[in-house]
Amino acid sequence: MKVAVPQSTVSWEAGHAAVEAAVRHAGSLGVLINVAVTDVGGNLISFLRMPGAFVQSIDIAIDKAHTAGGFGFPTKQWMSVFGDNEGMKFGFSARPRLVVFGGGLPIRVNGELIGGIGVSGASEEQDAECARAALIAIGADAVEL
Repeated sequence: MKVAVPQSTVSWEAGHAAVEAAVRHAGSLGVLINVAVTDVGGNLISFLRMPGAFVQSIDIAIDKAHTAGGFGFPTKQWMSVFGDNEGMKFGFSARPRLVVFGGGLPIRVNGELIGGIGVSGASEEQDAECARAALIAIGADAVEL
């Protein structure tokens, strides 16, 4: 029996490059964002807030990264996961730190889940676009939006 197994995680260098790329992309869109990168356990690796971005979106960005990194799929997909199951809709959406709308993407390298990125402050589509730009910038597996 193995007691411990190795697990890959996002490096601080990749986390830093990812948040910078997301902020640069947001600048090109003319929006202000908060962006966070976490490991699969939801532990913060890197964070950036553009001056003027909504302060209330700080925690939302972190929670989007936590959700996407922990479950391994984009936060926008949660509603389709629930389907018509009202119990799941209410139960999961009531969980602290779980976000069920767009802007959080898993970070995978060669298919291996290593973390999540969350963006908050613009529209769901713009948040997701900034997160995807960050994945591309660090050479992670690109997620279809």
